[in-house]
Amino acid sequence: MFGQMLRSLSNSYEPYSLANKFRRKRLALFQGLLKFVPRPLTILDVGGTEIFWESIGFNNVEGVEIIMLNIIDIEVHHNNFRSVIGDARNMRQFKDKEFDVVFSNSVIQYVGPNAYNEQRAMSSEIKRVGKRYFVQTPNKYFPLEPHFLFPFFQFLPLSVRVWLLTHFDLPGRKRKPDTTEAKEEVSSIRLLKEKELVELFPDGVIVKERLGFLVKSFIVYGGWNLVQD
Repeated sequence: MFGQMLRSLSNSYEPYSLANKFRRKRLALFQGLLKFVPRPLTILDVGGTEIFWESIGFNNVEGVEIIMLNIIDIEVHHNNFRSVIGDARNMRQFKDKEFDVVFSNSVIQYVGPNAYNEQRAMSSEIKRVGKRYFVQTPNKYFPLEPHFLFPFFQFLPLSVRVWLLTHFDLPGRKRKPDTTEAKEEVSSIRLLKEKELVELFPDGVIVKERLGFLVKSFIVYGGWNLVQD
């Protein structure tokens, strides 16, 4: 039963999984907010993928252009999608308020080795280039670490996390025999607390995604004028 729950939490594109249930609710909120934004509009997706937007029916939608920013170029197949290469911490190729909406789904926990400073830089850039933003990220205090799918993994000392990854296949990651690679992977993820998210987006509205009485993840959004134009 525990293994089934792990798979259900990790597979966001499996129709009946818990992850997909959270994703559907999250995107229903996002699409509800978009109703208040006049067309045409541009969405910058920081760390986005084509399959994500296809899964919610945004491919070839008239009046909506989606630009996906990643550290590598990704292939896109629809007229209203565009891929650009860039760094979420310094989006210097974009002007202030260039985009109607900046969207980011479960990316800010990955941004770099200097941890909170990198996350602060990303949040600043999101607020700079977007008139509005919508950001989702896992909750550090949810007991099941969402990337390695190992209970309380995020609270273990770095050396213990590296040892686990070099010696075992974890539910969310295959074993990495090389210690340097394992350390880089473990160190690349920094989960946020609610207090830190408030500091990064002080003008934002925070929505808590709950699994029972536990907060699994957070959504923060800001800049939305919730009056139909």
